[in-house]
Amino acid sequence: MKSTIDCFILFTEEGQLAETREILQTSELIRMVTPLSASSLYATETLRQIAAHTEADYILFYTKASSLQLGYFALERMLRIANDSGAGMVYADHYQQTATGRQNVPLADYQFGSLRDDFDFGSLLLYRTSALKEAVKRMRTDYRFAGLYDLRLKVSQKCDIVHINEYLYTEQEEDARKSGEKQFDYVDPKNREVQIEMEQVCTEHLKIIGAYLEPSYETVSFASEKFEQKASVIIPVRNRARTIDDAIRSVLQQKTNFPFNLIVIDNHSSDGTTEKIRNYADDKRLIHLIPEREDLEIGGCWNLGVHHPACGKFVVQLDSDDLYKDDHTLQTLIDAFYTQNCAMVVGTYQMTDFHLNPIPPGVIEHREWTPDNGRNNALRINGLGAPRAFYTPVLREIKVPNTSYGEDYALGLAISRRYQIGRVYDVVYLCRRWEENSDASLDNVKLNLHNTYKDRIRTWEIQARIALNKEKK
Repeated sequence: MKSTIDCFILFTEEGQLAETREILQTSELIRMVTPLSASSLYATETLRQIAAHTEADYILFYTKASSLQLGYFALERMLRIANDSGAGMVYADHYQQTATGRQNVPLADYQFGSLRDDFDFGSLLLYRTSALKEAVKRMRTDYRFAGLYDLRLKVSQKCDIVHINEYLYTEQEEDARKSGEKQFDYVDPKNREVQIEMEQVCTEHLKIIGAYLEPSYETVSFASEKFEQKASVIIPVRNRARTIDDAIRSVLQQKTNFPFNLIVIDNHSSDGTTEKIRNYADDKRLIHLIPEREDLEIGGCWNLGVHHPACGKFVVQLDSDDLYKDDHTLQTLIDAFYTQNCAMVVGTYQMTDFHLNPIPPGVIEHREWTPDNGRNNALRINGLGAPRAFYTPVLREIKVPNTSYGEDYALGLAISRRYQIGRVYDVVYLCRRWEENSDASLDNVKLNLHNTYKDRIRTWEIQARIALNKEKK
């Protein structure tokens, strides 16, 4: 007997709705196609109604407001994989029709640490009805925006979520912005209510799987080691001749009540960056390092600076194309270590264009990092903010991953497992967005590699936190 599917699609314009419904109903597997409004598609109550009334073996969600084109025997293939694997949910690679033609959209594999609420499953999600109904029975909170996120996490607690590495459908591109523009959507103030719900869902999930950490932290003793410098600013740089002058000057102009230096790790630049750094040779506060090794990514350059004998008691981040907001940034960050007794401090930054004019979404303050639940919610979000500052002995113990993406996020998760992370909510940093940012315009393959690595970091961290909680029992 063939499996059957009940399909729920996002309500669109009447013409597109009719077209999408007709495409889906051509399959003899589809029992019915039901349109849902955007306000109900993600609501818990909608999922309860679906669970109570569906009689099909599987439930298919189409979550885009544009027309859909199914591949040849696409639904049959999704069903076969779902049946063969026993998955609670399957999703597939697909094509996207853009203004320039059809593009391949390969997706990332789902894993234990794939907790991002914006994980890209594509727009076609096939759930096993029994898994959906079991998950819905365990829903205790009514959400307006986080229902599907809650469903996915609850299904993943009992079943596998399986990625089909085959291109099974074509969807229309709805957001043509570059990756560097999309990545800050979740901190847009207009999405705050959504983020609160997502945090609640993720926190409940962590409690269920044993990875939730109570808001209790180890005390940091700042008198354990002696350093000649109170602070060191570290700038890893490669081929930033247009911006390195600005970055260096923003550090050297800092006014503090303590001694500090600047360690610039010049990772074999070839565009004139090296010569610009050498222009500051007369300032003894600047230490110019050119690594002997040629296998260092940004994280490896950080390790070189952190383990240098001249490194200060605290290290503070500055990217080579960014600036400190004013001459009090360094003092503000170092003071926060003592007032908040923390091993890491994260500041607030202003987004600007190359000429330092403010640009949307404006000030990024990461208010979702709360003292009580920040280290749990950090497993859901994709970054912790900037600038970042660290207590050097802790950083020397952990070591920075030798990567050029996600290394700072990995540090934040590892440090927050034991210590409080302090926050500064005044703008102290200018994050300059321009065409040479490393994440300005990533293709889908590169973006998936980055996101997969961050999911892997989350997987390792969740495993470590589960083990830590077991030790405490």
